[in-house]
Amino acid sequence: MCGFTGWIDWTDDLTKHAAILERMTETLSNRGPDASGTWISPNCALGHRRLSVIDPANGAQPMIRVSGDDTYVVVYNGELYNALELKRELEGRGRRFTTTCDTEVLLVAYMEWGPSCVEKFNGIFAFAIWDTQEQQLFLARDRLGVKPLFIAKQLGRFIFGSEPKSLLAHPSVKAEVGPEGLAEIFILGPARTPGHGVYRDISELLPGHCATVTRSGVSITQYWRLESRPHTEDAEKTAQTVGELLKDTVERQLVSDVPLCTLLSGGLDSSALTSLAVRYYEQTGQGAVHTFSVDYVDNDKHFKAHDFQPNADAPWIERMNAYLGTIHHPVQFDTPELITALREAMLARDLPGMADVDASLLLFCREIKKEATVAISGEAADEIFGGYPWFHREESLNSNTFPWSLASGMRAGLLSQDVAAWIRPLEYIGDRYSDALSEVPHLNGEDEAAARMRIMSYLNITRFMPTLLDRKDRMSMAVGLEVRVPYCDHRLVDYVFNIPWEIKTAGDREKGILRRSLEGVLPNDVLYRKKSPYPKTHNPNYLDAVRTQVLDLIHEGTSPLLPLIDVKKIREIAESESASTNLPWFGQLMSGPQLFAYLLQIDMWLREYKVSIR
Repeated sequence: MCGFTGWIDWTDDLTKHAAILERMTETLSNRGPDASGTWISPNCALGHRRLSVIDPANGAQPMIRVSGDDTYVVVYNGELYNALELKRELEGRGRRFTTTCDTEVLLVAYMEWGPSCVEKFNGIFAFAIWDTQEQQLFLARDRLGVKPLFIAKQLGRFIFGSEPKSLLAHPSVKAEVGPEGLAEIFILGPARTPGHGVYRDISELLPGHCATVTRSGVSITQYWRLESRPHTEDAEKTAQTVGELLKDTVERQLVSDVPLCTLLSGGLDSSALTSLAVRYYEQTGQGAVHTFSVDYVDNDKHFKAHDFQPNADAPWIERMNAYLGTIHHPVQFDTPELITALREAMLARDLPGMADVDASLLLFCREIKKEATVAISGEAADEIFGGYPWFHREESLNSNTFPWSLASGMRAGLLSQDVAAWIRPLEYIGDRYSDALSEVPHLNGEDEAAARMRIMSYLNITRFMPTLLDRKDRMSMAVGLEVRVPYCDHRLVDYVFNIPWEIKTAGDREKGILRRSLEGVLPNDVLYRKKSPYPKTHNPNYLDAVRTQVLDLIHEGTSPLLPLIDVKKIREIAESESASTNLPWFGQLMSGPQLFAYLLQIDMWLREYKVSIR
């Protein structure tokens, strides 16, 4: 996994601007700590930072291949899980290879099939390929958007990179935010509307899209989308298919030339992946699987069960380790570490994010990196199989808004009157919800209840899941750790999207069909455990610390955040014990403590990036 950046300019000689390219590339050094490379020509500049995973000795980038009079140059971030099959097919068509890395497979596939190569890829990827003869840049992003790709379209110029920071290092891209960007932060955040980069000059190449840049302009096309089709298999056959797809996906993603581990929470999703990994390692004689888990000092004392987090993870992690015989590495953090990491987590995203959830994940990934370079993680199972509580509650299903953002009225009330009048937060979120609904691929003949669950699935896959994928990518790559997400295999997502709700909830349980597909893979008590999300700290010291820091900002009176918020209302919340502790405002995990931490991250972001609001 890596990071890349660059730009096309039809009005200037880029060979004069090598220093700019170096600066842009260096911003991504955390994504690729193992090597750095640049390539520059009059109209195209490409920079790359490498994290070596496959064929470390021969996979340097930018990678160049010559065919006749043509030269192709690629920068790439990701992994192709069907690289071996593609390589064999290409060799059968007369292509030759000099490395064993998937970068070369990707580049040669483009040389052979052109833009349609993306339809053959199974993996997570973002890449850019420059064709010197055609004077054309081709960019693409994987189907689910696991790997990021940000872009800036300007007159005669096209700038791109794995993270906004690489674009902001170009002198023509400014850290400016308008009403739309503020609405993204204050009413949708930490989610983002797909395609929106928050910064005025920056957008995002959407998942499942590719772009071609020539002197004539920029052409963007969609090569993959979720489609609705009748599901003809019964529950038994469906469970069998899900199990086969998941097994194949996990085994493909266990390929690595560097140390690999799994993240284990003791829940269904991570336990399933770990169990499949253990079985594969046993079959292939690769020894024991290493697992990692995260917890917080004194969480056992302060944890209180509720609907979104019904039980603690620690006993279940012990249960799975004993069952599988893995080599386990528990990691634990305390409140001061989480507070300190808020700034680093914001810098990793280039935006305020999921507060302590981001911070703890970044710290967790840093500890994992000491022992491994690749990790397998259970993100996306809840979006795909319908595991979240809001899939199962009438008030969420009928809320006429994003079910993880039911507190939008409260959030809008935290803004200053001038900002609220300017960005119209409730109108903005309403428009974004309508946009999402207009995309849903409906199925003819489906009854109202089934259609509603299809809508809910689509919203979760295309609007909520990207938030978690952003989090996992930025926090892991900030410390040079590659995280793979098997539940995001597009074959699995495409298949499960069309499973009827009554089969998805087989046995009258959330994710029932996934549970049934894993019978015999997991012990029954783990298999039928109630869902519990990524752990957060329950220590009251965390609330006290972030609340105090927000009150200090208000008291000092110099923060760039203050003109944007209703200071009086924020102070009232901070000084109210009940409001501070029980104030759900985003998703499952973000309530009072996370609100204060999010405000702190906005303050840090405005200062660090010298954000101009206009």
